[in-house]
Amino acid sequence: MGIAKQAATLRAARNSASIRAFHPAGTVKCDGVRLFRSQSARDVGCLLDVNPSVASWRCMPMPFGVAGIAHVPDFQVFDEDGAILYLDAPDRAMSVDTTLLAAEAERLNARYRLLERGEIYDGFRLRNAKDLLRYAGTVTPLSDRLRLLTALDEHGSLPLAECLKAFQETRPVPGIASLILHGYVEVDLDDVPLGPETAVRRISR
Repeated sequence: MGIAKQAATLRAARNSASIRAFHPAGTVKCDGVRLFRSQSARDVGCLLDVNPSVASWRCMPMPFGVAGIAHVPDFQVFDEDGAILYLDAPDRAMSVDTTLLAAEAERLNARYRLLERGEIYDGFRLRNAKDLLRYAGTVTPLSDRLRLLTALDEHGSLPLAECLKAFQETRPVPGIASLILHGYVEVDLDDVPLGPETAVRRISR
């Protein structure tokens, strides 16, 4: 597929997405414009933001040209180890066989996957990710960060309710959410909704 045709296909896909708003609005690892084809695609983006193995991700990268059809994946994902993965959300109506897309991705030294619905909507990870991403724009001041990390160094882990007491310069919930999203501390996002008893641990750097 020619470069001009690829660019036209990408512009059309982005223009169709740009008129839609999907929640939550904030991201922490998105590199570039935040344009989502559907709410399901937005939900995948939420999970990418809380996946520690993901370094960054992009919405609607340059299209694949397969069998004369232009396919714009929902995401291009860059892993911490340098690997590249192209992803489509589970609601994607496919006009190209996924095996052909996987072969094209391999040609580009990458991988391709069409996600299954259960990978996104089973369990509590998506719900917890959306709760945290409400505060994606918060920057936790150094003083609050130091107080919390020092307390975690002393105790190993603390309940979320206890961690909130460390915040003096910023509001506690946005402050702890920011530290989770930016990889200073970690919590279990899978088993239950975040609550006062959720254990918070420091991430070693």
